[in-house]
Amino acid sequence: MSIIRRDYLDDLPKEPPFPRALAALIVRKADSMARHFEAQATEQLTKAARSAWRRGMSAEEIAHQLGL
Repeated sequence: MSIIRRDYLDDLPKEPPFPRALAALIVRKADSMARHFEAQATEQLTKAARSAWRRGMSAEEIAHQLGL
């Protein structure tokens, strides 16, 4: 009895390595987007907190409302 040994996965095309320059550009863009999002979130949360403070809410209530 003979056993045929063949690795069929060797016939599949190999995926080329991901370009480092493109990866660096993606990281830079993601960092820029994260900074922009952080600034927007900070501005929105601060605005909501000040509004609630003016309406007479306590700091603890505001923190709870904002999920802090």
